[in-house]
Amino acid sequence: MLLVFNGGAMLISSLVSLIVDDGAVREITLSATIVIISGLFLMSFFKNNSRKINKRDGYLIVTIGWLTMVFSGMVPYYLTDSITYFPNLLFETMSGYTTTGSTILNDVEALPKSIIFWRSMTHWLGGMGIIVLAIAILPLLGIGGMQLFSAEAPGTGISSDKIHPRISDTAKRLWMIYVGLTIAETVLLNFAGMSFFDAINNSMSNIASGGFSSKNESIGYWNNMPFVQYIIIIFMFLAGTNFILIYFGLTGKIKKIIQNTEFKWYVSFISVFTIIVTTVLFISVDLNETDIFHPQVYGKFESSFRHALFQVVAITTTTGFVTGDFISWTPFITMFFFGIMFLGGSSGSTSGGVKILRHLILIKNGILEFKRSLHPNAIIPLRHNNSVVEKPIVIHVLAFFILYLILFIIGAGVLSLLGLDFISAIGGAASSIGNVGPALGTLGPLNNFDSLPVLAKYWCSFLMLVGRLELFTVLILFTPFFWKDH
Repeated sequence: MLLVFNGGAMLISSLVSLIVDDGAVREITLSATIVIISGLFLMSFFKNNSRKINKRDGYLIVTIGWLTMVFSGMVPYYLTDSITYFPNLLFETMSGYTTTGSTILNDVEALPKSIIFWRSMTHWLGGMGIIVLAIAILPLLGIGGMQLFSAEAPGTGISSDKIHPRISDTAKRLWMIYVGLTIAETVLLNFAGMSFFDAINNSMSNIASGGFSSKNESIGYWNNMPFVQYIIIIFMFLAGTNFILIYFGLTGKIKKIIQNTEFKWYVSFISVFTIIVTTVLFISVDLNETDIFHPQVYGKFESSFRHALFQVVAITTTTGFVTGDFISWTPFITMFFFGIMFLGGSSGSTSGGVKILRHLILIKNGILEFKRSLHPNAIIPLRHNNSVVEKPIVIHVLAFFILYLILFIIGAGVLSLLGLDFISAIGGAASSIGNVGPALGTLGPLNNFDSLPVLAKYWCSFLMLVGRLELFTVLILFTPFFWKDH
């Protein structure tokens, strides 16, 4: 079914090719045909198989399903000669579906427009897949952050053995919100002066918290059009918000949004971080000598605020858009943004990273440990949104965080072993696991990942997949007890 679905998306890209007449209609249509026929063949061959799915099946379905989308998504690149080298094919397509936004392409604008569209489409498909995973599938497997939300959002809860009957209805509503946000941003960007083609591409990337842009300079191409960048900031923020909260907002349940602890901290983090970066930019960086800022549009303060807000939201939500070379702004800002790479957006959003909800549980549990040290016999439960968080969930969050840090250290170690300098290695590892996009050093905003050694491209592709699927989903497949019958 995923192959048929992916092939159908390729047909849309072939239609784009036909409209813009970029000479790639035949190759993209052939790609779609190959993928759809493969999917239909497999569906007919396995149509009589058992439909019962247990937890073990779930882990395999999620991981293999994602890999199926990635490997079939390579075909249009290959047949149009846009990307032919396999390590590059894997990296670019994996970065697309995992909504990372890192790229190996040196000249995006030289690609056929339909391939640029397909590149953005991989983000868009992957982003919606993440929403469905986070809210419907991962809690079933016991590894999502959404267990905490299920009590507040009837219809999104998961029973211990099977997906709730209303999950299909929830998924449909989420699809409608996702499509609606994409259309709304496209219309607004087009109205603000961006061409329709650029607007639809950047909107698909943005709502997915991806980062593939239709321009080589990313959103920096529109630095002289502040309204375009403010619109993108708003939708980056929405994409990093829990989609169930957006649903509550659309149905008039504003009180649920205001009372949500994670959302309040999400807004607070972005606000405080923006003030810090704006202040440093305004005081320390001579924007008049940094042409990419275009401070002459509304003055130095507005330019400092806009670029600070843009990059804070982009990195917090792990959207790979950039408006400038933020690693050249000051060493403090470089270090500051590196730290934000480990934050992540809200649970149940298209963002990657650790997620704010997990950070809150870690902080609250740490504070409670001080109280428990003073009162060892007292029963002091951890609360979130006025509900008690069960101990297994706290243990899971702690395990996730430790595993995340271990994987980051190993990831950076492998990259340094493969020839990267220290700054590039830690930046590349943090960016890949967190699905952030631009990194540090030689992998910074003005560069790309094309300079990576072959093995490093495979390794980063693996880190992107593991990070996107919440670590446990993929890593559990490497444990011997997963494959035992009992």
